[in-house]
Amino acid sequence: MFRAAGRLSSIGKQSLKTQSRNLNLQEFQSKELLSKHGCSVQNFVVASNRKEAEQKWQSFGDHEYVVKAQILAGGRGKGHFKGGKKGFGGVYITMEKDKALQAIDDMIGKRLVTKQTTEEGVRVDKVMIAEGVAIARETYLAVLMDRESNGPVVVASPAGGMEIEAVAEKTPDLIFKEPIDIEKGMSEEQAKKIARNLNFRETLVDKAAEEIKRLYKLFINVDATQVEINPFVETKDGRVFCVDAKMNFDDSAAFRQKEVFSLENFEEQDAREVEAHKFHLNYIGMDGNIACLVNGAGLAMATMDLIKLHGGEPANFLDVGGAVTEDAVFNAVRIITSDPKVKCVLVNIFGGIVNCATIANGVVGAIKKIGLNVPLVVRLEGTNVDEAKRIMKDSGLPILTASCLDEAATKAVESLA
Repeated sequence: MFRAAGRLSSIGKQSLKTQSRNLNLQEFQSKELLSKHGCSVQNFVVASNRKEAEQKWQSFGDHEYVVKAQILAGGRGKGHFKGGKKGFGGVYITMEKDKALQAIDDMIGKRLVTKQTTEEGVRVDKVMIAEGVAIARETYLAVLMDRESNGPVVVASPAGGMEIEAVAEKTPDLIFKEPIDIEKGMSEEQAKKIARNLNFRETLVDKAAEEIKRLYKLFINVDATQVEINPFVETKDGRVFCVDAKMNFDDSAAFRQKEVFSLENFEEQDAREVEAHKFHLNYIGMDGNIACLVNGAGLAMATMDLIKLHGGEPANFLDVGGAVTEDAVFNAVRIITSDPKVKCVLVNIFGGIVNCATIANGVVGAIKKIGLNVPLVVRLEGTNVDEAKRIMKDSGLPILTASCLDEAATKAVESLA
């Protein structure tokens, strides 16, 4: 998905040979995946109501309780519940069992609003109750595919618990990179070097190194393109834990990672985004009224920027990709025009890998079948563009053509007047 793009871009550049996707795993699913591959995580249970939670957590006894709302959004701890108690967010920590039970009641069925949700928030249907650990120190650890080293690289920093981009900007000397030979794997020496760069005390270096090796093994075994642990912690009683994780996976490996890809959660996603994914389209709905159909993420971003520059508002991000088919274009048009807010459609194609005639046939076929009652602005350039223009002209459709992106954006905005 497009949301997965850009993470760690200033530190380790993702390989162009993989199509990376964030599978929208709930936090407890990431922890289950880590645990299954031998990585150390806190004891935890997942529950849909108070009674279920109370029955399950007997398995790990009385500890500090960390109650966390399970939604697909960050910033839960700083969020708030609509109509809820002041100062009560999606993460609650207590030593008292009764208060933990009350927190579950206060979360389940309520709508949690964070910086990554709409003002309406997201309904909480599950909570995770984890055993609290006495954290002595937080560090940052990630394994990702790196374009520069043409393989995996470990990115580590002793400054954990905060956005790694901020660490890279303010204290770049606290960022360490260790390329890994994918044929040989991670050596014991490399793992210990990373542990020492994370400032683990000597008595914990072996433990930390073992966790780092397990994390790398997980990265390889599940065909990940990124596994990020923040924080990767040292506890006061001398243990090492992976406390929180974000993972991206290689779409090309879905055929052999069926168990991992089956975990994907679509409950909180826009139905149009889910539908677009079926046709290998990168789509994100927005609040504007000019629908965009573009090839390439960069060109799609530029298209939206120019629409904004000329006073318009994009209705969506849509990258049809380089291997797009006529059927996919047909469905792209169907999906973007299903939005009742759309008052104009802008098609912007710069064909390199993409055949412009494929786009033209798909657009014309879709409009003739489903109809279009709003202006259509088309800018085509590149591979087979003359044939594409002929297809558009012979269609008899009232298409507004443009010779460049700026002209296309201008015509799209003006068509709304």
